[in-house]
Amino acid sequence: MWQLLQFPLCPFSRKVRLLLGEKGVGYTLVRENPWERRDEFIDMNPAGQTPVITDAQRDIRLIDSLVICEYFEETVDKAQMINGTAIQRAEIRRLATWFDTFFFRDVTERLLGERMLKRIVTKASPDARVLREAMKSAVEYLDYTDYLLDRHNWMGGATLSLADLAAAAQISVADYLGGIAWKNHEQTARWYGGMKSRPSFRPLLSE
Repeated sequence: MWQLLQFPLCPFSRKVRLLLGEKGVGYTLVRENPWERRDEFIDMNPAGQTPVITDAQRDIRLIDSLVICEYFEETVDKAQMINGTAIQRAEIRRLATWFDTFFFRDVTERLLGERMLKRIVTKASPDARVLREAMKSAVEYLDYTDYLLDRHNWMGGATLSLADLAAAAQISVADYLGGIAWKNHEQTARWYGGMKSRPSFRPLLSE
């Protein structure tokens, strides 16, 4: 049985959970607070980052959300999330990386740092300047997602893909932390409403 070590507000953990849900892969959740840097977790993943997924019976350990998603994409035929032609698959991967790297860096990571980690770890007050910059960046990123959704029903093309899962994971965390202004982003708001209604997303909302 798969065991997923994750933190509920880690967007990369969320991306993996969405993919596993879409593919119907069973697993158990184990909460891991990465800032605690438990010796057992560092031994498992020297980077000290979530998510990590393991199957002890088969002696399998997978680290990093992209690696995990690619593994299940290759081994589970149901609900292919990197599909289409080679060019289409390249675009899906590009967008997934764009959300994982740039949206996370400019929006999600800043919001998590100011509104969660400071409160839990350092007991410090959030920096209003950093929050304003993150929210300003979020508006610019949603301008681009509106553009993408003007062209297709989904972020990466005609069908649901890993690009949508990566986007939903980042946006859901930013939205929960109050960093998303939905005004003037009707296309992305409509897409996000559809994502939240999917069975794979409902466990995230319950948390």
